[in-house]
Amino acid sequence: MSLVKRGTVYGTLMNFRGELEALGAQVNEPPYQAPPNAPVLYVKPANTWTENGGAIAIPAGVPEVEVGATVAMVMKSPREVLGYVLMNDVRLPHDSFFRPPVKFNCLDGFLGIGDRIRARNEAGDPAVFKLEMRVNGELKQTVRFSQLLRSADKLLADVSEFMTLGEGDMLMLGCDVGRPRVRAGDRVEIKMPALGTLTNTFVAEAA
Repeated sequence: MSLVKRGTVYGTLMNFRGELEALGAQVNEPPYQAPPNAPVLYVKPANTWTENGGAIAIPAGVPEVEVGATVAMVMKSPREVLGYVLMNDVRLPHDSFFRPPVKFNCLDGFLGIGDRIRARNEAGDPAVFKLEMRVNGELKQTVRFSQLLRSADKLLADVSEFMTLGEGDMLMLGCDVGRPRVRAGDRVEIKMPALGTLTNTFVAEAA
C-alpha cells in the first residue's frame, strides 16, 4: 500500500514498560515530579526523514548513535488508522530527562521510514507485533509490542483527546529500552514479516 500524502511524524516517549522502569525514581524528581499521565510526544520533522535503503549521516565528532526499532500508525483521517509502517528512530545518545529532547532527535536524516504500509486489517493486532533489529547481520534487539503501556488503540485515543491527527500523519508506538548503538559503516535492518524490512546504512557526515 502506498501513501499519497505524508504528514507530520510523531514519536512517543515512555510507552514501553521497560523504558519507564529504567528511569526509576528519576520520574519523581523535578521538573516533572511524577510519571507522565498523558502520552509524551515529539516531532520528527521532514529534515529527519530517510527512505528505505538510504544512508544516514552521523555528525562529525559523534562516535556513535542510538537506533530504535518501532512501528508507526499511518492515519487515514482523525481517529482512523490506514495502516502500519516500520521506522528506525535515530537519536544522539543522551541521559536527559527533559522533554521534548529536540536536539538529540531531530538531526538531518535521523528517521528511517519503511516503504511498505500494511493495511490495518491485514497487519493484525499490534499487541502481537515483534520486530527484529540486526546490525551487520547480527541480531541485536527483539522488540515485543506486548510490552506497551498504552496499546496502539489506547495511545491513539489518548493523543486524540488533545490534538487532531490528519491524513498521512504518523504516530510511532514507541521504542523499547536497550537501543543498539551504531557507527559509520554499520548496516541496520529492522524486520517484521507483515511489514517487510527497513534497511539503512550509516555513514560519516561529509566534511
